[in-house]
Amino acid sequence: QVQLVESGGGLVQSGGSLRLSCASSGSIFAVNTMGWYRQAPGKQRELVADITSAGITNYEDSVKGRFIISGNNAQDAVYLQMNNLKPEDTAVYYCNLVDRYSRAYWGKGTLVTVAS
Repeated sequence: QVQLVESGGGLVQSGGSLRLSCASSGSIFAVNTMGWYRQAPGKQRELVADITSAGITNYEDSVKGRFIISGNNAQDAVYLQMNNLKPEDTAVYYCNLVDRYSRAYWGKGTLVTVAS
């Protein structure tokens, strides 16, 4: 069974930085993409950034230039470096993994709170 465990969330002042980490475990045949989604109170879950097995990255417009997604060579971890955080970045951040058969797996989420 595949498990994703996030860490690194917390409370930070506006303009500050946080680094989120996600580690995967279990039987994963092949990773297609790993990424981060977020869900703010009263809003739908949205893609923040993802990275393919080939290292191609994709970012939501509002985080471009501020967030950096990266993965490790074993493709069992993904990271999100978040800089110049804004109050509107406040949300629960979820790690996501999609395998070669398009099966999606989710972590339980980590809360990021940005104080103004």
